[in-house]
Formats: sequence, C-alpha cells, structure tokens
Amino acid sequence: MKDLHSRHRAVLPDWLVLYYDTPLEITHGEGRHVWDAEGRRYLDFFGGILTTMTAHALPDVTKAVADQAGRVIHSSTLYLNRPMVDLAERVAALSGIPDARVFFTTSGTEANDTALLLATAHRRSNQILAMRNSYHGRSFTAVGITGNQAWSPTSLSPLQTLYVHGGVRTRGPYAALGDAEFIEACVADLRDMLGQARGVAALIAEPVQGVGGFTSPPDGLYAAFRDVLAEHGVLWIADEVQTGWGRTGDHFWGWQAHAASGPPDLLTFAKGIGNGMSIGGVVGRAEIMNCLDANSISTFGGSPVTMAAGLANLTYLLEHDLQGNARRVGGLLIERLRAICAQLPVVREVRGRGLMIGIELVRPGTDEANPQAATAVLEAAREGGLLVGKGGGHSTSVLRIAPPLSLTVAEAEEGAAILEHALRDA
Repeated sequence: MKDLHSRHRAVLPDWLVLYYDTPLEITHGEGRHVWDAEGRRYLDFFGGILTTMTAHALPDVTKAVADQAGRVIHSSTLYLNRPMVDLAERVAALSGIPDARVFFTTSGTEANDTALLLATAHRRSNQILAMRNSYHGRSFTAVGITGNQAWSPTSLSPLQTLYVHGGVRTRGPYAALGDAEFIEACVADLRDMLGQARGVAALIAEPVQGVGGFTSPPDGLYAAFRDVLAEHGVLWIADEVQTGWGRTGDHFWGWQAHAASGPPDLLTFAKGIGNGMSIGGVVGRAEIMNCLDANSISTFGGSPVTMAAGLANLTYLLEHDLQGNARRVGGLLIERLRAICAQLPVVREVRGRGLMIGIELVRPGTDEANPQAATAVLEAAREGGLLVGKGGGHSTSVLRIAPPLSLTVAEAEEGAAILEHALRDA
C-alpha cells in the first residue's frame, strides 16, 4: 500500500486529492460493500462520489457490458449505434422535456460544458448566472461558473459569470427568513441582477448542491426563478449530475421539486446512470439542442459498451423502484442521524432528502466551520468499516452520505451506528 501511494505521488499531480492519512486501495465490491487491498470490508456510503448508484458489481450491468464488449466495444458517433439510440429514447421520455434531444458525453464536466456551449450559442451571449456555493466540474469553462472557491483554481474564464443567492438555505443574508420570504428575497436579487446585466444566456443550478455540502433552497425557488428568467428569454440549465435518477427519493429529477413552471430548457446528467461506467449527457428542447451551425461528434460519448451499461442499469433502477427505496430508507436514515446528532455540539445541521444526506460540523458553540472534525470523523468511520465523503462551501466541513440506492434498512442502521461512534469521537 505504501509503495502504491509513493508511486501515485511520484507520477500524478499534487492537486489530485486522496482521502485518509493512509490512502485506501479498493480492489472489488458487491452490493453496498467494497473491499480494500488488505481484505477488509467496508459499507460504502459514498458510492464512488454518487456514481455506483445501484449496487457494486450489479449482475445485470456486468453482463450487459460483457455481452456488448464481446460484439463491438467502440465505433464513435459517426455510425449508427443501436444502444445509444435506445438509451436516448428512454432518457428523452424520462426528462419531462417536450420534443427532447439527447447528446451523450463521458462525464458530468463534459455534459455541463456542452450545455454551456449550447446555451451561449443559442442566446449569442457568454454571460452566465450561477449559484453561490455551486460546483459544475473541473474543465476550464466549468470552474469558471463554480461558486465554491475551494474547487475553482483560476479566475480566468471564457464566460462572464454572475452569482445569485439561493442555493444555501441556512447561511447567508437571507437565512433568518421564512421559506416564502427567502424565495421572495432571492427572486428580488435575481430581478435586480438581470436589470443590470445585458443578454444573459442561462442560469445553471444544481437542485441540491453536491460538492457544496448537499445544500438546497426551499422547494419552488427555481420555479420562481424560471418565471423571471422567461421574462428575459434566459435559459434554465438544471445540473442533475448528482441529483438525477431518483436519488432524492421524492422525485426522479431534482428539478421536479420546483416543477410549477415545468421542466428546464436543458438538463445535464452523469454519474449514477452508468453505475460506474463513464456516461454523461445533455437533454434539452430540440430548438436549443439543434442550434449549433458547425459539425460535431463525440469519439467516446455514446460508446456501445457504456450505453449497454446505462440501459441495463436504468432498467434495474425502474423495475426495482429504487427511487421509492431511496425515499423510504433515506427517510429512516436521516431521522436516525438527526436523533444521534441532536445532542452533539459539533453538529450544526443534518440535511438532505432521499439518499443524499449532509452532516455539517462546526466548532462547538459557534457557526464556524470545522474541517478538522470532518477529517477526524472520516478517519474514524473508516476504522469502523464505513466510507463517507466530505464537502462544503467555505471549507470541507460537511460529511456527505450517498449510498447506492439499493441500501437496506439493516445497512442504514449499521452505517448510522458507525457514524454515531465516529461523531462522538470527534
């Protein structure tokens, strides 16, 4: 393990973050569990950053991948691709967007890049509205619209970005307001900003901010935003890379919590749809998706192998009602965690929905972020046999809990008990 770590440090860039004082090598997994190189088993509450959405080594997916690989692995989008068309039809139908078109990429970063390209080309503007505390990927354009400084390494950008209030409910200048007043204040802020801007192309927003620590506005905020955006012809891009496919339990897409004004103009997705395979994409209204006036292809987006995996995974997800499971088991887990944390002064808030839960840690008696405690809990949870993630706005002081959607009640209880011990140690 030490040898592999030293080799990693010698050949890979310093900014490639590793968890744990002694980094972990995962060798295999099954269901909701993974094993390390020393043979130790862990309950996985992070799923490769919300990517192993269904289960590790899901037979339906591994068989689909093997069967397709045995026929043809790659062809590119220059040729007709039946698995890609099959999956595009299903994604278009599930998106809720009328007359939808779908373009597949290899990651969420690339999906958001594509959505920004489409929106700016359609609107003939490079002005973008983004949410404070947001994260949209690691490419040059994506970091240029990321409102979380810890994940935005450069201020240079081809886009002019303006940041809007509303993505974080319990911090900031409007935190003390009730939900209705919070939405009203954020809408007033948006109106004021649009009154000073010229020709904004789009607002991009995560319905639940992922890297930002699983924060979200009151339901209905983006519906209210959508009404204002429509007055100015500004597009709405919903970044569903982490919230899509039923993870929030209550809805299949995160935008549906804000559904009064209908679906977004563009919706980006990735992570869970491939259950570990590299799939991302954009789905949107035909007039926007068709707006590019130059040729374009994708060499690896829509690969027959990844499309086969996505089809198998999506079928399993729907047939086994994993959205319903996320709602039921996630509801039990968040209430259990709230009961555990109620008497712990290191915990400021337990928040989330479905199987997307954040525990924000602070210095006791204050609202000051406590990244040291988060690191300590991460280490203690690993020692107890549980893997969780970290995130947060101004510092990584939020524990991110996002198990595969097939999590059982017994596994939720087991994970909560391990977290209780880890939090008490912190």
